[in-house]
Amino acid sequence: MKILMFGRGVIATVYGWALERAGHDVEFYVRPGRAAEYGPTIDLDLIDTRRRIRGRPVVEKWPVRYREELAADHDFDLIVLSVGHHRLTEAANFLAPRIGKATVLLSGNIWAEPADAIGALPLDQVAWGFPLAGGGFGKDGVLRGMLMPLAVFGTIGTLTDRERAVRQVFREAGFRIREEPRFRDWLLIHFVSDAGIHSQGLRLGSLADLAGRRHDLREAILAGRELLPLLEARGVDLRRGTLFLRAPAWLTASVFALLTARFPPARLSFKAHSDPDAEEPRVICRDALAETRRLGIPAPRLEAAEPHFAVRA
Repeated sequence: MKILMFGRGVIATVYGWALERAGHDVEFYVRPGRAAEYGPTIDLDLIDTRRRIRGRPVVEKWPVRYREELAADHDFDLIVLSVGHHRLTEAANFLAPRIGKATVLLSGNIWAEPADAIGALPLDQVAWGFPLAGGGFGKDGVLRGMLMPLAVFGTIGTLTDRERAVRQVFREAGFRIREEPRFRDWLLIHFVSDAGIHSQGLRLGSLADLAGRRHDLREAILAGRELLPLLEARGVDLRRGTLFLRAPAWLTASVFALLTARFPPARLSFKAHSDPDAEEPRVICRDALAETRRLGIPAPRLEAAEPHFAVRA
């Protein structure tokens, strides 16, 4: 299959590498001028947990191919679009007249209603998923991250042949497929849990600083719990998928602290997010807080953290 990764972000790079290793033809679409800036290889320092629970280290220079133009008559079968939720509609509108016959896999946070978030993209050419990978590019240009063995997929409507084909691509690349039947609700739950955890991470500096810190992880969970009424206002059934926010916070925090201190993939998934200037965590917190204010829902912990994610002057 011929696959185009939209952009050269962390998720696009990690999954692009995995898909190419599975035998697919992978390219990256980047803005004009970026190909020369990035150079012909990407330095990888990954833990790949698809086959071993503690992970397999991957340290290599990966040769990649870029393109800075995308004509409507391209021959890509799949376009993977994984950008910050605040950039999704803009990116989708850019792709819409250039989609050709490809399927577009949306993989990332969504806070708007999904059909609204995809802008002008034709709904019948869209597949829905969520990445279970993470990391960050260091100042030395090295991508340090991790790749989990699961690939999360869901549907907005009826499962299509295009979506089945995308699942098969990931299955053949060594991923186990996890289906989330109420995917719209799952996305909203994930978003508010991210808002809670990032609000506390930003207090400390970044998500990396939360690893192994039970008290701070408890505060992050409680910040997410305060947003449960926001989910309910958005029509989410709180009986499904919110146990980690409703369970005793000391217990959940203790488990997360142990995992992020002692289990290498979990620790790396936090430690790799060390950029104190990353924009996506701030926008997640801002958007969640804006929605609580719009609906008149109190969120004292998120409010108290606002100086750490407010728009900078």
